[in-house]
Amino acid sequence: MSSNGNAAAPFVQVKAVSKWFGDLQVLKEVSLDVGEHNVVCLIGASGSGKSTLLRCLNMLERVEEGEIVVDGQRITHDKIDVNALRKKIGIVFQAYNLFPHMTVLQNVMLAPRKARGVSRDDAEGRARQLLGRIGLEEKADEYPDRLSGGQQQRVAIVRALAMEPKLMLLDEITSALDPQLVSDVLNLVRELAESGMTMIIATHEMGFAREVADKICFLDNGRILEEGGPEQIFRDPREPRTREFLARVLEAEKMS
Repeated sequence: MSSNGNAAAPFVQVKAVSKWFGDLQVLKEVSLDVGEHNVVCLIGASGSGKSTLLRCLNMLERVEEGEIVVDGQRITHDKIDVNALRKKIGIVFQAYNLFPHMTVLQNVMLAPRKARGVSRDDAEGRARQLLGRIGLEEKADEYPDRLSGGQQQRVAIVRALAMEPKLMLLDEITSALDPQLVSDVLNLVRELAESGMTMIIATHEMGFAREVADKICFLDNGRILEEGGPEQIFRDPREPRTREFLARVLEAEKMS
């Protein structure tokens, strides 16, 4: 149940949000509801607005029009405490962004220690537990450059989880990985979905999106052109642009 006491209210509400970079409008009156414990996958070509939408949800970008409500709190007003907001919204990018001068364990412990004031012992215990969950506890004292790309990306996800967020935003987290490393990362995301984590995921992995998503949103030129359940979107998309995009992606997957 969300904190405003209304069980029916979506956990995330995006209401007619528009965003410009200079003269370029990158989001055009985007509206989206995400229920608590649901997984929404954003699909669409590069430049369609997926990453910008995620960045707006974490206040890395300010929106010019519309509003965003997360867990009953309107986050698009001037007085929002951005640091407090980011304690409950984790975001992971395609670049791992691990601190190279810190060990894996130190990377995972940093935010809970600094942002939440968690004691060193508690932060370390939680970090080791999370690393054990992804099979990397033995890498705790290694530096990031000693890990594979897939291992680094799993550590980046675990680093976000260490803050115990209520919402996870994942932005094309497998696009920088070699194909053989992708499955380990996607398996971790599957586990998060099964555990009830509310997630919004921008992805180009269509099979994965079909499997984990409660809802698929197809973005085209800054708009959500079509949304629906995975079966409807993949079997019988209504919009010609959706059909064209999926046909192109699935053809590319066959050739790879």
